[in-house]
Amino acid sequence: MRPSVCLLLLTLALCCYRANAVVCQALGSEITGFLLAGKPVFKFQLAKFKAPLEAVAAKMEVKKCVDTMAYEKRVLITKTLGKIAEKCDR
Repeated sequence: MRPSVCLLLLTLALCCYRANAVVCQALGSEITGFLLAGKPVFKFQLAKFKAPLEAVAAKMEVKKCVDTMAYEKRVLITKTLGKIAEKCDR
Protein backbone atom coordinates (compact mmCIF):
# COMPACT_ATOMS: atom_id res chain seq x y z
CA MET A 1 0.00 0.00 0.00
CA ARG A 2 1.27 3.48 -0.78
CA PRO A 3 2.56 5.51 2.15
CA SER A 4 0.12 8.32 1.35
CA VAL A 5 -2.84 5.93 1.65
CA CYS A 6 -1.50 4.60 4.95
CA LEU A 7 -1.08 8.15 6.24
CA LEU A 8 -4.62 9.03 5.18
CA LEU A 9 -6.06 5.98 6.94
CA LEU A 10 -4.05 6.71 10.07
CA THR A 11 -5.18 10.35 10.07
CA LEU A 12 -8.81 9.35 9.66
CA ALA A 13 -8.52 6.80 12.44
CA LEU A 14 -7.00 9.29 14.87
CA CYS A 15 -9.03 12.37 13.99
CA CYS A 16 -12.41 10.98 13.04
CA TYR A 17 -12.89 8.06 15.40
CA ARG A 18 -16.24 9.42 16.61
CA ALA A 19 -18.22 9.23 13.40
CA ASN A 20 -21.82 10.37 13.28
CA ALA A 21 -23.95 7.26 12.94
CA VAL A 22 -27.37 8.88 13.29
CA VAL A 23 -29.87 7.20 10.99
CA CYS A 24 -31.64 9.60 8.65
CA GLN A 25 -35.37 9.67 9.40
CA ALA A 26 -36.26 9.44 5.70
CA LEU A 27 -34.12 6.33 5.32
CA GLY A 28 -35.70 4.75 8.39
CA SER A 29 -39.23 5.34 7.12
CA GLU A 30 -38.27 4.10 3.64
CA ILE A 31 -36.90 0.84 5.05
CA THR A 32 -39.96 0.38 7.27
CA GLY A 33 -42.24 1.07 4.31
CA PHE A 34 -40.27 -1.34 2.16
CA LEU A 35 -40.83 -4.09 4.69
CA LEU A 36 -44.35 -3.37 5.94
CA ALA A 37 -46.31 -0.97 3.71
CA GLY A 38 -48.50 -1.96 0.80
CA LYS A 39 -47.33 -1.35 -2.75
CA PRO A 40 -49.31 1.89 -3.36
CA VAL A 41 -48.17 3.43 -0.06
CA PHE A 42 -44.55 2.44 -0.64
CA LYS A 43 -44.59 3.80 -4.19
CA PHE A 44 -45.88 7.10 -2.78
CA GLN A 45 -43.03 7.08 -0.24
CA LEU A 46 -40.50 6.56 -3.02
CA ALA A 47 -41.86 9.52 -4.97
CA LYS A 48 -40.34 11.97 -2.48
CA PHE A 49 -36.84 10.82 -3.52
CA LYS A 50 -37.51 11.64 -7.20
CA ALA A 51 -35.68 8.50 -8.30
CA PRO A 52 -35.54 7.46 -11.98
CA LEU A 53 -38.42 5.25 -13.11
CA GLU A 54 -36.04 2.34 -13.70
CA ALA A 55 -34.86 2.51 -10.08
CA VAL A 56 -38.42 2.65 -8.76
CA ALA A 57 -39.41 -0.30 -10.96
CA ALA A 58 -36.42 -2.31 -9.70
CA LYS A 59 -37.23 -1.49 -6.07
CA MET A 60 -40.87 -2.51 -6.60
CA GLU A 61 -39.71 -5.79 -8.15
CA VAL A 62 -37.62 -6.56 -5.07
CA LYS A 63 -40.57 -5.53 -2.87
CA LYS A 64 -42.66 -8.24 -4.57
CA CYS A 65 -40.16 -10.79 -3.31
CA VAL A 66 -40.06 -9.29 0.19
CA ASP A 67 -43.86 -9.30 0.35
CA THR A 68 -43.81 -13.09 -0.01
CA MET A 69 -42.14 -13.34 3.41
CA ALA A 70 -44.41 -13.93 6.39
CA TYR A 71 -45.61 -10.63 7.86
CA GLU A 72 -44.39 -11.66 11.33
CA LYS A 73 -40.86 -12.12 10.00
CA ARG A 74 -40.94 -8.71 8.33
CA VAL A 75 -42.08 -7.16 11.63
CA LEU A 76 -39.22 -8.94 13.41
CA ILE A 77 -36.71 -7.56 10.88
CA THR A 78 -38.16 -4.06 11.32
CA LYS A 79 -37.87 -4.28 15.12
CA THR A 80 -34.29 -5.52 14.84
CA LEU A 81 -33.36 -2.67 12.52
CA GLY A 82 -35.00 -0.25 14.98
CA LYS A 83 -32.85 -1.57 17.82
CA ILE A 84 -29.73 -1.18 15.68
CA ALA A 85 -30.73 2.39 14.79
CA GLU A 86 -31.27 3.18 18.48
CA LYS A 87 -27.75 2.01 19.33
CA CYS A 88 -26.31 4.07 16.48
CA ASP A 89 -28.15 7.21 17.65
CA ARG A 90 -26.53 7.09 21.11
